[in-house]
Amino acid sequence: MLFKKKIAEEAAGSKRFHVKLTEQLPELGQITILVDTDTGVNYIQTWVGTGGGITPLLDANGEVVVEEGYRS
Repeated sequence: MLFKKKIAEEAAGSKRFHVKLTEQLPELGQITILVDTDTGVNYIQTWVGTGGGITPLLDANGEVVVEEGYRS
């Protein structure tokens, strides 16, 4: 039981998403780039006024941006 408890505690402390960049846009709101630590996929999160959204970040070719270490 001791090992199961330790694994559960480690899983609870692990973070699925990492904040790569946060940028304040004057008069508009905030943009954050998040990285999924399981897949390497980058997401763009926006906060404008009282609303917001999140979507995968795309490169110039329309492909999803994936961190180098996660590409197959």
